[in-house]
Amino acid sequence: MMDPHFRAMLDADAEAAAARNLPALGMLPAAPIRAGYQTQRRALSRNAPAEVATRDLLVSGADGDIAARLYEPPGCDLTGPGLVFFHGGGFVIGDLETHDGFCRHLSALSRCRVLAVDYRLAPEHPFPAAHDDALAAVRWAFAHADEIGFAVSRIAVGGDSAGANLATSIAIDLKDDPAHRPAFQLLLYPAIWPDEQTGSRAALDGPIVTKAAMRWFEASYAAAGHPEVARVHLGSDVLLDGMPPAYIVTAGFDPLKDEGRDYAARLAAAGVAVDHVEYPSMIHDFLTMPDVSPVVVGATRAAAEAMRDALARTDLR
Repeated sequence: MMDPHFRAMLDADAEAAAARNLPALGMLPAAPIRAGYQTQRRALSRNAPAEVATRDLLVSGADGDIAARLYEPPGCDLTGPGLVFFHGGGFVIGDLETHDGFCRHLSALSRCRVLAVDYRLAPEHPFPAAHDDALAAVRWAFAHADEIGFAVSRIAVGGDSAGANLATSIAIDLKDDPAHRPAFQLLLYPAIWPDEQTGSRAALDGPIVTKAAMRWFEASYAAAGHPEVARVHLGSDVLLDGMPPAYIVTAGFDPLKDEGRDYAARLAAAGVAVDHVEYPSMIHDFLTMPDVSPVVVGATRAAAEAMRDALARTDLR
């Protein structure tokens, strides 16, 4: 059964959408959809910890500097564990503001610094722009660890949905790079783009992630290419041995849940330490909506503690 708080929110949203008689997704430019997503997520995360300090900065992207935001919880050490975080939104929507509340909660609960990265979005910047920006940003974090308070042996990568796709792709790219290998992966309802359609993608049409939305995201991300290119980093032929430990969250009412579960199994089969936690009453994107249900902060706390504990076991270089 779906969490009653989210059920009520979705019912209210459906009534409001019907009253507005909005055009079908894909008939609008990306800009108003991005603005609407930002407004919605900020409205559902008003109680985020204000005591977490933030600093906006520029980090290296693949084609010039890109925006980022550093979160520092009160009382953290001068140098300690840190997470490079990539927001979700199908590679088309989402930004530093849509995930500000989540990053504040995660930083406060983990007592770790979080560096949120505003990578370039499709369709203006199709695949592989987001991936290349993410890789450049992680390398920047290692190179500038002293400036942002990251201990180089305790740098994690993470993200939600499309951002989790980026995080795990980067972990694959860097797993054999001793100077830049992440120590941990925090993967929240990851979009893996499996080789074959999963049961949950076939059976579930939303909420949040509808079949129409997925088609729009995939077409926008690949642009003139083909949606299949987005799978190049995570296909079934990709070797996962030597990957850093992972914590993977899935949601019971999420079309992406099966691919998250299956990816956890692939990591485990490759000998990677992985903890997969499913929240059966939750929906996709639930962690960015902490004001909707008390389950959200509890789930964020569990993820924060898993990350903190894993990074605490990593030896400082």
